[in-house]
Amino acid sequence: MTAPATRLRRGFAHGVHPNDHKVLTADLPTQRMPFVGRYVLPLNQHLGVPAKPVVTPGQRVRRGERIAEPGAFLSTSLHSPVTGWVRTIGQHRYPGGQFSKAIEIEADPYATQRLAVEPPPDWRALSLDDFASVLQDSGVVGLGGAALPAHVKYSLREGVRIRYLIINGAECEPYLTNDHRVMVEHTDRLLRGIEILQTKLGAQEAIIGIERNKPDAITALDRRIRPDQPLRVVPLRVKYPQGDSKMMIKSLLGLEVPAGLHAADLGIIMNNVGTTAAIADWFDTGLPYIDRMVTVSGPGIAQPANLIVPLGTPVREVLRFCGGLSDDTREVIMGGPMMGTPIASLDAPIIKSSSGVLAFTAAETARPREYPCIRCGRCLEACPYFLNPSRLARLAKARMYEEMKHIQIMECVECGSCTYACPSGIPIVQLIRTAKRNIRGHKRS
Repeated sequence: MTAPATRLRRGFAHGVHPNDHKVLTADLPTQRMPFVGRYVLPLNQHLGVPAKPVVTPGQRVRRGERIAEPGAFLSTSLHSPVTGWVRTIGQHRYPGGQFSKAIEIEADPYATQRLAVEPPPDWRALSLDDFASVLQDSGVVGLGGAALPAHVKYSLREGVRIRYLIINGAECEPYLTNDHRVMVEHTDRLLRGIEILQTKLGAQEAIIGIERNKPDAITALDRRIRPDQPLRVVPLRVKYPQGDSKMMIKSLLGLEVPAGLHAADLGIIMNNVGTTAAIADWFDTGLPYIDRMVTVSGPGIAQPANLIVPLGTPVREVLRFCGGLSDDTREVIMGGPMMGTPIASLDAPIIKSSSGVLAFTAAETARPREYPCIRCGRCLEACPYFLNPSRLARLAKARMYEEMKHIQIMECVECGSCTYACPSGIPIVQLIRTAKRNIRGHKRS
């Protein structure tokens, strides 16, 4: 039994409507980034426990070869993006500025860089638990932002039954268009991934949610879906953060995911379109996750592009390939402008969660003058989680972290809608993010 059609376009409350700025790259075909001389692969490119190296300095590795194994269940493998030699295993700068243990690889300039991998076992013959175990070795993570190891979603508790498989093609962050290009250029891979997941989960129906500002993606998928397939494409209103998992479930099914529960508890599994295509690559060809699709855009970029970039490539090399930065560039962000992270060093590497590299000039990065909160309530109207951002910001400034926990600070997904809506220029989400970091640090100590 499928959800009634009237429920499939209900939408979610609150949110904001920033200019999407996607015209810069939406129609640009994806290019492959050339190989460079040096790659840095952090071991913590995913949510959870860092991977553990299985190589040593001086060792020769092949493109696609596993170089680090999962450190725990909530972890995943890491593979070499190139054929070359392991130079060091030590501390290297992470995109956010902190230092992290990483494997440094020097590419062999004379290697063909051809893959030499074997397909994993036939997915049809695997139990769901074995399917998840095999997927853990792929290195695939959630490519919508959180970088949760992909296999975790398929390790279901006993008694859980999945009714809906939702494929997230919203890509609501401004500037980013790499998911868009996956849907347009790799339609068959995406549909193959849906077939694999839907079959293994026993899901009654699969739904692809796509914002209406991607009409070519909607058309490409609609044309390839068979009439007898339990799969549909649902165009969604363009609104941020439509791509948030709870917002998409609300928009597509009219269901609320209560605090403290997961979508699987409601019989729902959600995957990003890039994750789904990568799962198809793994089970059909044995291709591990070694290349990241990245949108390079923004006013400071000479030649915006959608690129396939080997993991570990220095951001500096990506920018050089795109013609470099304009003289008035003031900030480079990894990810989207709403939830992305300013890059501390251009020598930091592309990692599995690097959906975009965006360059902004002084005009976009000039911080507005901050004024006192006028209690206008615009941040409350913008927050899709119905929190009280202005109160959280005041408590954060006062370092009243216990009080913040009582009003559900950890439910905040840091989407930035509150800061975008604030007429007083208060950096609300930045204050909340810092407070959450301090709360987590206090728990560990």
